[in-house]
Amino acid sequence: MYQAGKFLIIAGIIFLLAGLMIVYGQKIFPFGKFPGDIYIKKGSFSFYFPLTTSILVSIVVSVILWLISKK
Repeated sequence: MYQAGKFLIIAGIIFLLAGLMIVYGQKIFPFGKFPGDIYIKKGSFSFYFPLTTSILVSIVVSVILWLISKK
């Protein structure tokens, strides 16, 4: 029973942080506007690929999961 409670607390913290990033993320971090993010607009066609943003998010999530697994 202890493991289930611990899991729910960690999951709640992760969801809280994800919600805060969705609401306040653009004001704090310029996600999607980093050098290396690809944006092409020609006429009515537009293409956006957040390459640098994806790499940064991957690194941050990997570090967080690594820190959690060390405990």
